[in-house]
Amino acid sequence: MVCNERVPALDEDLKKTLGPATAKVLAEQLGLHTALDLLHHYPRRYAERGELTSLAELADQIDEHVTVVAQVADARVLTFNGGRGKRLEVTITDGSGRLQLVFFGAGVHKPHKDLLPGSRAMFAGKVSMFNRKLQLAHPAYEPLGVDASTADAVDAFAQQLIPIYPACKQLESWKIAKAVDAVLPSAQEAVDPLPPALREGRGMLPLTEALLGIHRPRTKADVEAARQRLKWDEAFVLQVALARRRHADTLLPAVPRRPAPGGLLDAFDAKLPFTLTDGQVTVSREIFDDLATDHPMHRLLQGEVGSGKTMVALRAMLAVVDSGGQAAMLAPTEVLAQQHHRSITEMMGDLAEAGLLGGSDRGTKVVLLTGSMGTPARRQALLDLITGEAGIVIGTHALIEDKVKFHDLGLVVVDEQHRFGVEQRDALRSKGKQPPHLLVMTATPIPRTVAMTVFGDLETSVLDQLPAGRSPIATHVVPAKDKPHFLTRAWERVREEVEKGHQAYVVCPRIGDGEDDPKAAKKKAAAEEDGDKRPPLAVLEIAEQLAKGPLAGLSVEVLHGRMDPADKDAVMRRFAAGEVKVLVATTVIEVGVNVPNSTVMVIMDADRFGVSQLHQLRGRVGRGSAPGLCLLVSEMHEASPARARLAAVAATLDGFELSRIDLEQRREGDVLGQAQSGVRSSLRMLSVIEDEEVIAQAREEAARVVAEDPGLTGLPGLLTALDALLDTEREQYLEKG
Repeated sequence: MVCNERVPALDEDLKKTLGPATAKVLAEQLGLHTALDLLHHYPRRYAERGELTSLAELADQIDEHVTVVAQVADARVLTFNGGRGKRLEVTITDGSGRLQLVFFGAGVHKPHKDLLPGSRAMFAGKVSMFNRKLQLAHPAYEPLGVDASTADAVDAFAQQLIPIYPACKQLESWKIAKAVDAVLPSAQEAVDPLPPALREGRGMLPLTEALLGIHRPRTKADVEAARQRLKWDEAFVLQVALARRRHADTLLPAVPRRPAPGGLLDAFDAKLPFTLTDGQVTVSREIFDDLATDHPMHRLLQGEVGSGKTMVALRAMLAVVDSGGQAAMLAPTEVLAQQHHRSITEMMGDLAEAGLLGGSDRGTKVVLLTGSMGTPARRQALLDLITGEAGIVIGTHALIEDKVKFHDLGLVVVDEQHRFGVEQRDALRSKGKQPPHLLVMTATPIPRTVAMTVFGDLETSVLDQLPAGRSPIATHVVPAKDKPHFLTRAWERVREEVEKGHQAYVVCPRIGDGEDDPKAAKKKAAAEEDGDKRPPLAVLEIAEQLAKGPLAGLSVEVLHGRMDPADKDAVMRRFAAGEVKVLVATTVIEVGVNVPNSTVMVIMDADRFGVSQLHQLRGRVGRGSAPGLCLLVSEMHEASPARARLAAVAATLDGFELSRIDLEQRREGDVLGQAQSGVRSSLRMLSVIEDEEVIAQAREEAARVVAEDPGLTGLPGLLTALDALLDTEREQYLEKG
């Protein structure tokens, strides 16, 4: 172990302890700047020097870590590069075979002194082949004394756990281990964030012991005890931060918004041609209770695909308009904003036409605001917002611009929360005279642990019941390579549905190979790297093939993100009106697109989409009274993980079950997503997939601690940990709320 004369301070720059060169690599490549950062850079696994191997067996163990005991036969230093470079070659033998060890550069001096011919030692390293000879490069070694044939010395060395750190090209794991050794004494100074009663009550190690146990464990039990303790730190500190935000939100002022009896909401409900589901009634009640309070609502509405979230959101917006306020709905794409505007004005009928001939005197104006609108329409929409003429506005990022002013913004509805960054959402909320109420919607079901970790400062409502009259969706995998006739039959099914008067979607992962497709080259390169014969199927190519081949004679059109917004809207209108029978599209149709007459969807190269995304896409069909059919086309082999994923989607319509499968199959960071990078960068030990119990318990404990002492005045260690975790990036993440 490298021991410094002095113990580095936890917040001290690593330059002072490790020197500028190492510190620079740690900072630039791994984001580690201080001794504390390095102490929280945990090993990802531990190598065991393990069982001793005889040299005769090494030929079968190329690229594996082995441990051998042998005698040094000879050792010689060779120079190269005109004498500037040095290489030490050591030949060892154990009677069963011979093996070469190599050491380079400055690393040759110590082994040259230690490994004298005739001496015995234990060696551990990775077996490689060089010039058709087996070798170990830079092995770890432990000299054994004359009488060191004792089993004890061998056992002590062979069973040691070697920490393997997340490393980078410029700094190998063993160099990081040395750097950790240099700062490990400062673990004594680490301030324990857990309240003593909580730590003792749960029988957890003190923080100092946990840090020593994770970096330099003697046994696997040491590692496990340290892991449990460090997981708790991460879960608890994050949940305290979220609990403090929930507490702070209760102190903010907001205008209570109660619907007026006999007003707009009652008029709308009276017109509804169907009964709300029990789930919609329950969730609406939760929202109305929140809206009636004098602090801002912060609610996450999770809804299964097609569960009627838009209806719940619309009724909340109408309640706010009823009380004299305005409501804004923020959608991630123009297609979705236009779709919401169309469906909301259709649902409201004359109630959306205040001030127009034939409009209801109890109604309001519903305006659309997107970046591609013409100047006159845009000017009118802005005017309607500032005068209060428009009670409801639906828009994209265009809503956030400075020139957009409201008369009295009372509610912000954010659709598909994960598509928006912090600043965008906050910019819209800052347009209220007082903080507006906030309703966040997602159609991607989120497992409970992720919701508690990522949306932990929001109260959660779940809609998991489909409205009456909705038909189930049958899903089948179409193995195009093994059984090409299945694909032929898929196109026949599309034709049959169209002949019955219905419509179809065909979804492809890519737009097309045109020069103007910036992602095409990337996707092609990725395909070649994967060993694929071809790039992912493209909208433009498939649409042409279908129109000339299996779907000849049907009206086939395309929809993708690079189209002009006016063209996109025109295609969606024609499709909604039933003029277009088959829409070949990218995932631009993934959320919110509602054409009840569409009954069949064919997803090409379905294995290239995630589980949750397939579930989202599938939710576009079966939205009317006719049953839906979703066909997942794949050329992947039946035994491949990709096919197992498709089989899981085909087997259940339960989005929450699928989101769990999704989490288990993908890297956690993908699921938490870029927008949640703050959480990702603070979770080094905690897994939102596996540690559900820890997260749930930490949330309870955090709520209790914050309720008793919101300022955490009696817990300075916890405050310090919060400051360390909530640097600017994570503060921003938590502001997402």
